[in-house]
Formats: sequence, C-alpha cells, structure tokens
Amino acid sequence: MYRNLKVVPRVVFGRGCFDQLDGILEPQRTGSGIMVFILDDFFEGKPLEKRLPLRDGDLFLRMNVDDEPKTKGIDALCEQIRQFCGNGRLPDGVIGIGGGSVLDTAKAVSLMLTNPGEAHEYQGWDLIQFPAIYHVGIPTLAGTGAEVSRTAVLTGPVRKLGLNSDHTVFDQVILDPDLLEGVQKNIPEQWFWTGMDCYIHNVEALCGTFVNEYARAFGEQSQVLCREVFLDHHPESDEKLMMASYFGGMSIAYSQVGACHALSYGLSYVLGLHHGIANSIVFDYLEDIYPEGVKEFRAMAERNNITIPRNLTSGLSEAQMEKMVEVSTGMVPLWENCLGKEWQEKMPKERMRKLFNKM
Repeated sequence: MYRNLKVVPRVVFGRGCFDQLDGILEPQRTGSGIMVFILDDFFEGKPLEKRLPLRDGDLFLRMNVDDEPKTKGIDALCEQIRQFCGNGRLPDGVIGIGGGSVLDTAKAVSLMLTNPGEAHEYQGWDLIQFPAIYHVGIPTLAGTGAEVSRTAVLTGPVRKLGLNSDHTVFDQVILDPDLLEGVQKNIPEQWFWTGMDCYIHNVEALCGTFVNEYARAFGEQSQVLCREVFLDHHPESDEKLMMASYFGGMSIAYSQVGACHALSYGLSYVLGLHHGIANSIVFDYLEDIYPEGVKEFRAMAERNNITIPRNLTSGLSEAQMEKMVEVSTGMVPLWENCLGKEWQEKMPKERMRKLFNKM
C-alpha cells in the first residue's frame, strides 16, 4: 500500500511573517486559553524574545540546547506544564521557537501531554496513541527539517530515537527568513552543521531504495538550493536555506534517510554530539556508499572554511563502541532504505565497528 502521507497543514513563509503569530494563535485559544512558548535561551534578552505575543496566563519557557533533548527532560517539562495549568487542564497550544532541538521538544511535549506514560515508551515508529495538542514550529536555524518531519528525536535511557508518528507533525509552521539573520556570520560552524543535515537528508533520500518521484522532486530542488547556499553564497541564502530545509524534510517524509543517520545516532548517543555535526563526521567516511555526495560535501566544507572533527572515537572503551553499534543497528528502516532488505549482510556489525574506529 502507498503511504497516506501526513504533512503540515498550514505554512506561512516570508520576511516578517513572525509578526502574524498572535493572529494565528487567537482562534486556537478555545479551552484553557493558555499557550506555552518554548524559546531557545540563545535569545534571552534579545529583540526576538520581546516580540513574543505573550498574553496574561501564558507560560514562557527558555530552553538550553547545549545538549540535545532527552526523554526525561520531556517528562519533566510536561509535569511543569500540567502544574502550571492546574485542575487537570491542558494548554491550548505549544509553540517551539529555535533550532531542531527546540522544535523536537515542542513536538514531543505536545504529544506527551495527551498520551499516558513516559516519553521513552514511545521511541519508535507509530507508537503514539492519541493526537497531540495544537503545536506550532518556528525555526531560527535551517537545515534539520524538524519543522516538517513526523519525528521528534530524543535521547532515551537506552537509545537515541524519535517519536515517529503522524501526530508528531506540526499543525502550523512559520518560516520567516528574518529569524536566520546573522547566523552565518555569528555562528558559522553551527550554520554549516545544521545546513549539512539538510544536504545529507537529500543525498540519502535520492540514493535510497525507497525513493519515488514525490521524494525525488523535493530532494532534487533542495539540493539545488543547498548548492546555491554552500557553494555559491547566494545573496538570498537565508531564504534559500529555509526552503531547502523544508523541501529536504518533505523528501524524507515520503522516503527515508540512510546509513549516515543510522550511524550518527550511535555516535551521538555515546559522545553526546549534536545531530548536525554527528552527521557531518559520519558522512565524511561514507564515500563507498555515497561517492558523489561525499565529494560535494567536502567541497562545501572547504568553501566555507570548515574543519571536520577527527579522532573522536580513539579512546572509547569496548562497551562504548558496542553501544554505538547497538544503537545504529536498531535503525532498521534507515538501513533498508540504504542497502535493501539484505542490509545486515552488506553492513554487518564488524563493518560498522570499522567505520566508527575511523572516526
């Protein structure tokens, strides 16, 4: 059967469109009237924080993203929100404003406010039982595709894996290129790592066994935009990268990522690396699987004066190495997309271990 794909039902794009947020939220204030705003604490004291359309009774949370979101953290946030709302009430909406970690947190919180148990119990595919509360994604970094994906990636007690479900998808996305202003200049490495997540999404989708013309159309256009941003330094790079991220997320929504993401989940689980940099480290060693993609990736790194970190796994214990392999092996749909149903014959654990040893 063909997948009946769930996509973000409402999207607004354009410079300055963030200012429409209050009007977008107004019709949703039909229950408790409470909106939960989760903002990357990078913006503490900055103009964006002052532009939030907070109303009396809303809950404003600053989120530190030094570490990627964990299942325990999601559980704690949900408890904090429930106590704030009181009397068994729930907020009318959750709004995430930031990079991929903040967007994934907003998605996960909106799910776990309506589903029983703890977040780690829902790490996997289509385990969510009940629809989330209304949730809005507003990216201030571009590349992860979190604004359009059906997953909220979390690190749990035994693995790093997303809450993958149709209910995870945002109800509304606001894509304002003004929110990316200064990222390339002020935090160039973060800008690059996040953008490469998008580029790698496309390579894995376009080279995968799951690819179809729907996924191909989005992935190919996203690659065109990535090249204009990271090789040509187009003057409208913010707009182009924001749309590349959106298209890249749409591409994998109807296909899947592959070997790089599977291995990066293991690497980042053990080393605590952020998703974009973990992907970049891994991808640099996959030229036998993605030869053209790795070649172009290296050209992008050179063009932007980025040095890929090396020798990160040299001092790991046997237990840590085994954990990386275990986490990566669990990414079955990713391996099947990359190598087909016989992926375990083509990517045995020993081959994974050799790849990790190179990193």
